[in-house]
Amino acid sequence: MNGELGWVPSREADFKQGEKNASSLSDSDVAALKLSMLPGVGPRIMSRLLEVFGDASSVLAASTERLAAVDGVGKQLLHKIRHVEDYVDVGTIVNWCAVKGVQLLFHSSDDYPRPLKDLYDPPPVLFAKGSVLPSDRLSVAIVGTRHGTAYGTRQAERMAYGLAQAGVTVVSGLARGIDAAAHRGALQGGGRTLAFLGSGLGEIYPSEHVDLVEEVSQSGSVMTEFPPYMKPRAGLFPQRNRLIAAMSAATLVIEAPQRSGALITAHLAGELGRDVLGLPGPVTGRASQGVNSLIRDGAILVQTVDDVLESLGPLAETVSTRDGHQVRHPVELKLNEVERQVLDAVSEGGVLIDQVIQASELPAHRVMATIGVLEMRRLVRRLPGQQIARV
Repeated sequence: MNGELGWVPSREADFKQGEKNASSLSDSDVAALKLSMLPGVGPRIMSRLLEVFGDASSVLAASTERLAAVDGVGKQLLHKIRHVEDYVDVGTIVNWCAVKGVQLLFHSSDDYPRPLKDLYDPPPVLFAKGSVLPSDRLSVAIVGTRHGTAYGTRQAERMAYGLAQAGVTVVSGLARGIDAAAHRGALQGGGRTLAFLGSGLGEIYPSEHVDLVEEVSQSGSVMTEFPPYMKPRAGLFPQRNRLIAAMSAATLVIEAPQRSGALITAHLAGELGRDVLGLPGPVTGRASQGVNSLIRDGAILVQTVDDVLESLGPLAETVSTRDGHQVRHPVELKLNEVERQVLDAVSEGGVLIDQVIQASELPAHRVMATIGVLEMRRLVRRLPGQQIARV
């Protein structure tokens, strides 16, 4: 495993430090790290193993007969599981993370990104450089071709900039083209952005995005489920795409030809019940053929940041924004101070309009007009008896 990591402790002190860092992990976390880093154990086999045995510790302790009965576990993988210590050096991995400032986010921990738990095969362990905040649940993925045109990259930067300024976290895959433009637009907008890699954090791809990784990690997080020095391979990117789709309340596609990884992300988002959005491009442009077809087949056409916010449905649970507001629907980010003041005075169970006037300390005519605006934006609804309630 050390050779695969690309970083080998050269002194006895390094080995001891690795063992010390590893000893800070619980037995279940060590087992999860061993199993998830074992060559040959991908998301599907991992989900089967955990479905049968319950947790990683039970998998590693299982009998040869029970392991062999699991679909996908052949002789080679069976041998690796039985001799996991020969293939995975936990001390080396944990020490690499400590040296590089990389966090280990275990599925069982509170700091693991909650939206990823909607997957049937969530990674047991994530390597993360930077931070993931509760407010990141209010997020939109922006994805597209690696060969973005000037039009596509401008649109990606524009949409990401506007979303970031509105308080939405922008998620993407750090690839060339549209992905990179989305991350940069979010950073220019002074907001947060999350990146998911199709390689390890010790093998940044493309290599020219090393500086971008540092910028993103200062205003969000760069994450991967792969070992530190896992080199990028074609098959790893669709696997990475499921994390982008799951992390986001919606996926916005900007420029994608007919055969594009961005379309895979969009389809995964749809399967997860997330909104799928498309920004149209020239009908004669090859780079826009895929996204235009996506819109034709039912994706929501958007042209502005307001379109994106209005298209998003209510969040599964209330999210606290960076400025302290409690948001249930992304369109609330568009509200002005008066609209926010009135909405904050309305409960989900319903409240008398007179009580809203009293709580908001605004003139009655202004409250009534604002309620009309909130109704049009589908944030409140009228109830019998001069009452209103949040939607």
